[in-house]
Amino acid sequence: MMQEIGNKKLGIRIWFIALLTAFSSCRDDVEVVLSEDILTGFPEYIDGYWGFYLLNEGNMGNNKATLDYYDFATAVYKKNIYAERNPKIPKEMGDVGNDIGIYGSKLYAVINVSNKVEVMNVATTRRIAQIEIPNCRFIKFHDGYAYVTSYAGPVVIDPDYTQIGFVAKVDTATLKEVDRCLVGFQPDELEIVDNKIYVANSGGYMGANSTGGYERTVSVIDIASFKEERRIDVAYNLERIKADGRGNLWVSSRGDYKGLPSRLFFIDRAKGEVTDTIPIAATNYWIDDDLLYVYGTEFSYITHDWEISYSIVDTRTREIVTRSIITDGTDKQIEKPYGIMVNPVNKDIYITDAGNYVTPGALYCFTSSGRKKWELEAGQIPAHFVLVPSR
Repeated sequence: MMQEIGNKKLGIRIWFIALLTAFSSCRDDVEVVLSEDILTGFPEYIDGYWGFYLLNEGNMGNNKATLDYYDFATAVYKKNIYAERNPKIPKEMGDVGNDIGIYGSKLYAVINVSNKVEVMNVATTRRIAQIEIPNCRFIKFHDGYAYVTSYAGPVVIDPDYTQIGFVAKVDTATLKEVDRCLVGFQPDELEIVDNKIYVANSGGYMGANSTGGYERTVSVIDIASFKEERRIDVAYNLERIKADGRGNLWVSSRGDYKGLPSRLFFIDRAKGEVTDTIPIAATNYWIDDDLLYVYGTEFSYITHDWEISYSIVDTRTREIVTRSIITDGTDKQIEKPYGIMVNPVNKDIYITDAGNYVTPGALYCFTSSGRKKWELEAGQIPAHFVLVPSR
């Protein structure tokens, strides 16, 4: 009986990846960039998940955002699938893929400089619609709506930038924007917990100007009224914000690239304030169970050099468990870590490498003990993961 169930689930997964390839036969007279299949050699059954999408940012100004898909059961990594599935879309995905998410049967890709959210069928990656949001950044979902942060103004470094940012509310049934809530300057990642939206404001375009420069607060929005209720003071130049299993928030600061270093902060949600500072750079991180997997790529205008680090933090004790996610020395192969995800079932760790930001990057898979399992070539600046649930 168990073997029969397993065979059925494998069949469903094969059907899913077949859908990803089915549309390549309809070409008409349109020139299409074909996808590429790469085998990792590690097929496995992952309960509850078919695989994951990986959004490659692409270098700004070149319309090179691309989409890849990895199927756990077949161990097939399909590279650059969007262009093949959507041959008549001008400029393909667009300029700078900044975030990706799944809600229901739809896949959403936030394309920053192209000022749009691409909405696709999650199984086929055929475009359903695009939602126009200026300088859009990150996306989250709640009760039939998508919430998208926006810098609102153009992409420009300007100490006198005056355009305040907002969170757009999008109806996922009609795919129309229905409301906006003003927050701080250049809002980045957002998180939703208990009918509140928490937004990390950066002020990244403004820097240290004469009027205060970087933002240093998390905006708290009441979902029911869709109004900003208050702000929580954290630190300069915020970027990431994620909730742990208890609904408390982990926020990253990029610092000022000079005397103020990048740091990871813990917000006790009940108290509504920062209670702990973790002394590590936190460029990006993924929370799995009670562990926070984090890498830091910290640049200093004083030393004109990069410092790269990897750590695991216990979200219960708020202590650093280890400063070595990768334990076999292969971290030296990674030039610029740029994305991270942890498999919730077997605890494999995925880390992307942007390399020199121009040539194709790489995707690495490590075991839960930090030993390299496989690696492959991804797209240009591989960055953002989303798991595809099987139910």
